[in-house]
Amino acid sequence: MTKNQNLKLFNTLTRKKEIFKSIEKGSVGIYTCGPTVYWYQHIGNLRSYVFSDILKRVMLYDDYKVKHVMNVTDVGHLTSDADEGEDKMEKAAQKEHKNAKEIADYYWGIFRRDFKKLNIVEPDIWSKASEHIKEQIGLIKKLEKKEFIYKTSDGIYFNTSKLKNYGEMANMKNQKLEAGKRIDLGEKKNITDFALWKFSPSTSSGQAKRQQEWPSPWGIGFPGWHLECSAMSLKYLGNAFKNGNFYGERSRTIDIHTGGIDHIPIHHTNEIAQSEAATGKKFVNFWLHGEFLNFGGEKISKSKGGLFTLSELEEKGFKPLAYRYLLLTAHYRTPLNFSLQSLQEAQNGYERLKNIISEIKNDKKTNKAYLNEFEATINNDLDMPKALSVLWKLVRDKRAVGKIKTITEMDKIFGLDLLKKEKSETPQEIQKLIKEREKARKSKDFRKSDDLREKIKFLGYLIKDTPNGPKVKKI
Repeated sequence: MTKNQNLKLFNTLTRKKEIFKSIEKGSVGIYTCGPTVYWYQHIGNLRSYVFSDILKRVMLYDDYKVKHVMNVTDVGHLTSDADEGEDKMEKAAQKEHKNAKEIADYYWGIFRRDFKKLNIVEPDIWSKASEHIKEQIGLIKKLEKKEFIYKTSDGIYFNTSKLKNYGEMANMKNQKLEAGKRIDLGEKKNITDFALWKFSPSTSSGQAKRQQEWPSPWGIGFPGWHLECSAMSLKYLGNAFKNGNFYGERSRTIDIHTGGIDHIPIHHTNEIAQSEAATGKKFVNFWLHGEFLNFGGEKISKSKGGLFTLSELEEKGFKPLAYRYLLLTAHYRTPLNFSLQSLQEAQNGYERLKNIISEIKNDKKTNKAYLNEFEATINNDLDMPKALSVLWKLVRDKRAVGKIKTITEMDKIFGLDLLKKEKSETPQEIQKLIKEREKARKSKDFRKSDDLREKIKFLGYLIKDTPNGPKVKKI
């Protein structure tokens, strides 16, 4: 039994908050759209992963057995969502004079280090697109058998007109799409048709040979970006493959799929189309999408040059967990305006919170009232701003008991290391002044002791006298 049977999540598919029910009692499968590893992930990208991390933590807290899969796109993501332009991985490899695998491994490694800095729990399965080519070809074969595909001079395309409910999640029936406005129609039969397999340039074309290409029944090439996520999610969570071969009749619906809101109109819409066409079954029960991180009123994006990486924020003196704290002050479905000033305010608040908690004595009790309020909040569509307010109310409540054990439970969701003592080296100059002050105190020279306390404070450190000796902390 789960702790809370009333977890409510906003389902993008139905556009309303619903009580979550897993397909298999007590277990949940989550697929998260992961990074395209051709460059550094900026802090806007990382907001999406903190959101999916909170979801996973809540599921684990509610006693679900979680199987979490995240893809690593290391081939096939073109510079345009209209199935045009260069492959981002190939372009990066040429630019840095490395092979595509070296590029992917390097930036994926940095991405995972950012995960660790932000206390994001890694997925149970990292799924690389380049390692699942057989599954992707198998999925196209099924779509071919069911007559959902056609061939053009540059690839194999999915015919969206053959699917009655295409674009339902993106509400496309209420949108007027005209050729030339979303994309150039070219050889496509419909504006919304998308590539399942792209052909590599022929030797006669004069174009450079791709680093990543594979043989297929339709020609040498590489998979489409949307196809990758369908194949890998159906393999690990949908039980639709055996020995790399696709068996649509044995597939099952996936519990949850997460990503950024920018994935709704094209990427996730196309995932649904090809998956449901191939299996004849509902692809995903719950779709959850995180809002943008904005800067100066505009979405932060790599295509515009990006903003900051986590490492760049660290170079400016910000702690990664202060950025996580900032993200928790806004609901995942609400746009968050970012600035260095707002991050500084978040860092000040985070450090103040930790300082207050560090002074609380552990009475070995649990505060059921506060914990119940907290659990109701996190189970109401992952309401982190309200959950933080419950935490602050607890630490400020002078009459409350069971603070430490309750905060320990809360931090299983926040992931802020609220009870972890900071490792900090006090400068030798300060250590020398502290020893001098202790000597003055022991000799009852309190005037000198007070003068040294003020000098230490002026240098940015506070002294607190305790039965176990002086404690120092940076202001």
